[in-house]
Amino acid sequence: MFDTNSDRGKLIVAALELAAEKPWSDVSLREIAERAGLKMDALRGSFGSKTQIIAAYMKAVDNKVLASREPDDEQSPRDALFETIMARLDVMAEHKDALRSINDDVSPDSTLFNSYLNSQRWMLLASGIDGDGPRGVIRSVGLASLFGSIFRTWLNDEDPGQAKTMAALDRRLRRAEQTMSTIDQTLEGVDRLKKTILGGVRRGASRMRPGRAGSTTPAPDPDIGPAAPTGDL
Repeated sequence: MFDTNSDRGKLIVAALELAAEKPWSDVSLREIAERAGLKMDALRGSFGSKTQIIAAYMKAVDNKVLASREPDDEQSPRDALFETIMARLDVMAEHKDALRSINDDVSPDSTLFNSYLNSQRWMLLASGIDGDGPRGVIRSVGLASLFGSIFRTWLNDEDPGQAKTMAALDRRLRRAEQTMSTIDQTLEGVDRLKKTILGGVRRGASRMRPGRAGSTTPAPDPDIGPAAPTGDL
């Protein structure tokens, strides 16, 4: 999943190894560079913080999942998303101990949040679900919350078959499907209202015709007759 011939790949692997050995908060950038067999200038050229290393790891997971998933038109969106999320967890399973350490100690950060939210958008796309526009933003945020909950369940699920994780995911997806249906209906209502208002504005504008410079004159109403002349008599 990582190019271990590159400095970035070596640093990500080193960070994960150290996180599996001790609390993430105790892992320093210098230790990561030393474990990777690199000097600090090489680390600085690749990453500016531990958070950036985590973000790079998430992107690598995204790419691995995207390479393995092909949208299936015969699947329901819920089933497709179920398989995509489980595929993501399977990719992450190799680093479960490290992720448990990171999850316990990682601090909220805008860079990490943006990367996490972007990952959810790509998981939607991998499932054949639109992730763009207002609906896409809402879906991405909703999936971020759902995956966060399932991720915590998965971290503590020691069953090789992951029965607890899959059961929790199925329940959450069913609830999310109902919620998204309600949101879609609301957004469709807003779209209709917006089109009605804009249509009224356009019709009103079309009833005005240019008059003298700097003024407008109402267009003739076919039911009333021509408008009264304006200007000097």
